[in-house]
Amino acid sequence: MLLKTMVYKKQDLTTVTENNTLAEALQILEDSGFRCVPILDESGKIFRGNIYKMHIYRHKANGGDMSLPVTNLLKNATKFIHINSSFFQVFFTIKELPYIAVLDEDNYFYGILTHSSLLNMLSQSWNVDKGSYVLTIASTGKQGDLANMTKIISKYSNIASCITLDIDKDEFIRRTMITLASNTTKQTLDSVISHLESKDFKVVEIENLADHA
Repeated sequence: MLLKTMVYKKQDLTTVTENNTLAEALQILEDSGFRCVPILDESGKIFRGNIYKMHIYRHKANGGDMSLPVTNLLKNATKFIHINSSFFQVFFTIKELPYIAVLDEDNYFYGILTHSSLLNMLSQSWNVDKGSYVLTIASTGKQGDLANMTKIISKYSNIASCITLDIDKDEFIRRTMITLASNTTKQTLDSVISHLESKDFKVVEIENLADHA
């Protein structure tokens, strides 16, 4: 996965160092408007974790010492990926985080990958700008189903994208979402659906991407 095009690099980020106090970190967070920022070591190379505005406010509200180092409220120290990490590593590491820290080949802090950047990348896989219709096709999930579906569709239209859902969710039903090329006509669409259903593939939903233009 080529993360470099999606990552916000270190030099463009707001960060704090491990020696900043909680009061200093809160001021940086307030000035930047971010709810959390990365904590780096004094060299600016090593990722230590994240500091969240809400945790500082809670600490302050409970009468906590605001002159303590920011590392006293450090979070997510082990939540990071590498610049050459696979998509699955990225997807399952970021989870509930607003961003995930990205390290380079030398384990130095490279930047962050935000949730919004990841979602934008996923949305591009739909090929909304290059597609016409999205077919949601139900199948049993047996070996060869996907190959047979795409073989049928390719007789009539190019395939702009393909996403398979429901893996391990239901033993008997798989949903495959296939986006047809932008030049696909309604007549071609009807032919695709008719052929699929004649081979026991059920088209359960049809979405016209022109409706979202």
